[in-house]
Amino acid sequence: MIVKAIKTHKVTISDKDILRVLDKYILYLKEESIVVIASKIVAICEGRAVKLNKDKLDELIKKESQFFIPAKEHKFNLYITITKNYLTYSSGIDESNGNGYYVLWPKDAQQSANQIRAFLKDKFNIKKVGVVITDMTAIPLQWGVIAGPIAYSGFKPIRNITGTKDVFGKEFKYTKVGIINGLAAGAGAVMGEGAEQTPIGIIEDVPFVEFQDKNPTQEELNELIIEPENDLFGPMIKKANWQKGGS
Repeated sequence: MIVKAIKTHKVTISDKDILRVLDKYILYLKEESIVVIASKIVAICEGRAVKLNKDKLDELIKKESQFFIPAKEHKFNLYITITKNYLTYSSGIDESNGNGYYVLWPKDAQQSANQIRAFLKDKFNIKKVGVVITDMTAIPLQWGVIAGPIAYSGFKPIRNITGTKDVFGKEFKYTKVGIINGLAAGAGAVMGEGAEQTPIGIIEDVPFVEFQDKNPTQEELNELIIEPENDLFGPMIKKANWQKGGS
């Protein structure tokens, strides 16, 4: 797996079209590549930015979330939220690299991923290309943020090895390999999470990825979601003090 980060200009609210940004900086793309894009530049190009106002931030976070745990219950004064079926903090809203604005998540990240894949296929006349839109996430009980996927298109995000055997012949009972999570985290480590100004990454040499010349169906998207009763962290999630958000 090879990841190349692409440096861009400073994307601001004056940028109105993510496809124009990608067209300017992605000059070559070969078959069976995956383009990783930071959700922040997608959202900024969609106008999903709100002028900084500390008094209205709580309201904004609640509105964008499905469920939230109030900030007062968190040491770092952050909301823990479930937003678009992802466990994150502050509904994905932050002001880093926002140039005086809070930047939200894209309005429909899946639709954006599908649109970007169609654009890349057409521009480079290729069939097998993947797209991943990412944002920061964290692993419970470990320091260090990583890039996590919030939308994808063009490949199978999970490889189910349940029923196969390990090197000693023991059968895997429940194992599903999170291909999409590994791709996002690997690309994020190269692209960076600070002031690197490299919000686009291209991944090549991925023989473990099964490409699909189509957008994911709703059924396939649903397969990524695990209900709390089946989740390893389910007992903690279900006992948390969730409140209903506006999304």
